[in-house]
Amino acid sequence: MSKHLERDLAGLKKKLLGIGDLVEGATRKALEALSERRLDLAQEVIAGDELVDEREVHFEEECLKVLALNAPVAADLRMVIAFLKANNDLERIGDLAKNIAQRAEFLATQQDVEIPPRIRELGRRVRSMLSDALDCVVNTDVDKARLVIEQDEEVDRLHGEFYAVTQERLVAYPDRTEEIIQVLSVSRYLERIADQATNIAEDVVFMVEGEVIRHQ
Repeated sequence: MSKHLERDLAGLKKKLLGIGDLVEGATRKALEALSERRLDLAQEVIAGDELVDEREVHFEEECLKVLALNAPVAADLRMVIAFLKANNDLERIGDLAKNIAQRAEFLATQQDVEIPPRIRELGRRVRSMLSDALDCVVNTDVDKARLVIEQDEEVDRLHGEFYAVTQERLVAYPDRTEEIIQVLSVSRYLERIADQATNIAEDVVFMVEGEVIRHQ
C-alpha cells in the first residue's frame, strides 16, 4: 500500500466514525426524549438529521475520489467498499433515530404514556449493538462483528413479542389507541436500527476476510 493510499484510508475511517458518533448520539437522545418526555431533545434530534445527511453525501464523494485516484485492489478495495456500505447504513440509522424522535415529540404532548420496560430493554440492546459495530470498524475485529450479528436474532425476538404486549394494551386502554401504536412503531424502528448495525458488522467481515455473509 502506498503512503498516500494509507493516509486516505485512515482519513476515511476517521470521517466514517465521525458520522457514527453523530448517529449514535442521535439514537441515545431520541430514546432519552421518549423516556423523559423531552420535547426539546426530540426536536434537537429531528433538526440534527440534516447534518447526518450532509456528512453521508460528502463521505461518499470522498470514497469515490479515493477509488478514482488510487485504484485500490484486494483488501484495500474491500475496505473502501465496506466504508461506502457502512456510510449508507449509518445514514439510515440517523433517519430511524429521527423517526423515534418524531414519535417522542408526539407522545410528549399527550397525557402521560407508559413506555413499557420491554422498549427500554430493546433500546439498551440496540444501542449496545450499534456501539459494538462501530468498535468493530475501528479495530477491524471480525470476532466481535460476528457477536453483533448473533445479537440481531434476540432483538427480533423482543420486537416480535412486543406485538402481543401491544394487543393487550389496546384492549386495556381503547381510548389510547394512537399513543399505543406510536410506541409500537418505536419498537419497529429499534429493530431496524439493529438490522443496520448488523449490516455494518457484516461489512467488517467482508472487509477483513472477503466473505459476503449478508444473505447466508
